[in-house]
Amino acid sequence: MTVAIPQAAAEIQISRLWDLGETAELLGRGFVQQSLIAVALLGLLGGILGPLIVARQMSFAVHGISELSVTGASAALLLGISINVGGVIGAVVVAAVFGFMGNRARERDSVIGVVMAFGLGLGVLFLSLYGSARTGFAMLTGQVVSVGTGGLTAVAITTVIVVIGMAVIYRPLLFASLDPRVALAHGVPVRTLSVVFAVLMGLACAQGVQIIGALLVMSLLITPAAAAARLTANPTTVIVLSVVFAEIAAVGGLILSLAPGLPVSVFVTTISFVIYVVCRWAGHRRTFATR
Repeated sequence: MTVAIPQAAAEIQISRLWDLGETAELLGRGFVQQSLIAVALLGLLGGILGPLIVARQMSFAVHGISELSVTGASAALLLGISINVGGVIGAVVVAAVFGFMGNRARERDSVIGVVMAFGLGLGVLFLSLYGSARTGFAMLTGQVVSVGTGGLTAVAITTVIVVIGMAVIYRPLLFASLDPRVALAHGVPVRTLSVVFAVLMGLACAQGVQIIGALLVMSLLITPAAAAARLTANPTTVIVLSVVFAEIAAVGGLILSLAPGLPVSVFVTTISFVIYVVCRWAGHRRTFATR
């Protein structure tokens, strides 16, 4: 009997997945519309930044920045200031450290591991002093349905900053990412570009943590770009596909989660993973066909 009750509840939730009437009714609500715009902007950020994150082998850095953004937010809670501000400061500071100290690929992982371990320890301390483990869990899983006007404004401003920043540094950064030694020989400021890109990545991660949680950020900043890279080597095409894949996962995941009331992370991660698997399969088929 004890097993049948939760199983029945699960069947009811899954059956509501295709309840288009409930989904349409929820899509008409203001807070859902704000959430949709926010995740769409996050998808844009992930799609633009992701290809260079993958090219520069900085996936672990995304994880570290996301986790340490939680440390900054925890410190903000303890100090009684805005969580968003604390998360952004924490993410940007850590990203700058990663960009400056981990410029070389062979030393990047060790730098990230050392800083992340120390930062997570501080985060646990701040949450313990604050006295609420539930708040820390919320920052790990996100609060996408409660973005609010302030959160949406912060994401919009971040998107503008990142898009403008990437437009300015994209070409030299791509050169430095593909062949750093040659770029350095041609006078490209490789370390400066690394720090600037890391800061832009930190801003995106910080907003992602506030909305979809630290555990979900990689699904938008890494997986779509990794999937796109399986289909083409053209940098422009990779960015376009990465944005499309990220938007499908982010917006589609939120819409699918509405009627059943299940966590949006389940759908976003699943859609991202399915896209990656399909692209990987398609990439293998193309490789074998050209041999």
